[in-house]
Amino acid sequence: MTKKIKLKISARLLKKKLRSQPGGAKKHCRFKGNPEMIENLDYKNVDFIKRFLTERNKILPSRISGNSALYQRKLSKEIRKARTMALLPYTTVPRR
Repeated sequence: MTKKIKLKISARLLKKKLRSQPGGAKKHCRFKGNPEMIENLDYKNVDFIKRFLTERNKILPSRISGNSALYQRKLSKEIRKARTMALLPYTTVPRR
């Protein structure tokens, strides 16, 4: 019969393990189960779409915005439509 050896976790690995645990609330998709939000998802509704852009007018990734993959694709499509129709800029003017 062999004995199991219990290994000690180093302080560095322990800190890494604690960091990986979520500290805040879990992100959730704001479109799921909310039909009025889905109606707002339109390329003509520029004020609503601007919330999903960074200050450099890049599309926020779903891991930051919390959107599900389905609605992230729909949102990206609407943002691209709004940019094509010149309702949203592609980029911002860099300040010097």
